[in-house]
Amino acid sequence: MNGLATDIEPLIAAAAPLSAARPIARDRPTRAEAERAVETLIRWAGDDPGREGLLDTPARVVRAYQQWFAGYQQDPAQHLRRTFQEVAGYDEMVVMRDIDFQSHCEHHMAPISGRVHIGYLPRNKVVGISKLVRLVEVFAGRLQTQEKLTAQIADTLYSVLAPHGAAVVIEARHGCMTSRGVRQPSATLLTSRMLGVFRDRPETRQEFLAAVDLDGTKRAGAARL
Repeated sequence: MNGLATDIEPLIAAAAPLSAARPIARDRPTRAEAERAVETLIRWAGDDPGREGLLDTPARVVRAYQQWFAGYQQDPAQHLRRTFQEVAGYDEMVVMRDIDFQSHCEHHMAPISGRVHIGYLPRNKVVGISKLVRLVEVFAGRLQTQEKLTAQIADTLYSVLAPHGAAVVIEARHGCMTSRGVRQPSATLLTSRMLGVFRDRPETRQEFLAAVDLDGTKRAGAARL
């Protein structure tokens, strides 16, 4: 582990109250209005939305938005409702690392892409591992900042499962920095949220960070075997 990984400090001590499951969009435009908005942007960029190559672009963009922002239509907590108590007394840490995600920055609507690492210390019950991926997908399917995304995933896991603790680390690249502005294609943002025992016990936090293996030392060694 490098110094960056071992010295990560959690953001807050306890989870904030769970926010609304589905943000309410007031006066949501119709599909036709959304397509006309795309046409306006095409004209503003300097092109002609009436030319052959762009005729279907507004409809395609709106369909893409439906996929990219599908998280607004879902309740993230629902994916964690079904749990399993037959775990043969298992009471150690559960860690899922390298969950790939795609999201969009709420400031520039530019892509955010990276990996999420999740850990929790169960309290008599666990959740299906695919549901951890679903949890990430729901929140990633909304306009985000990485800090908020990190907190929402950890807070929801901690509030719904009520484990002894929950931990989330996200490493990601941001299109608003790679394709515009300062243009730093190699820059990676690292954020963390530690709750419960991951906050209160340094040894538990370090065990999680070692399992996540942020610098890839263990995984690189395994690949050489």
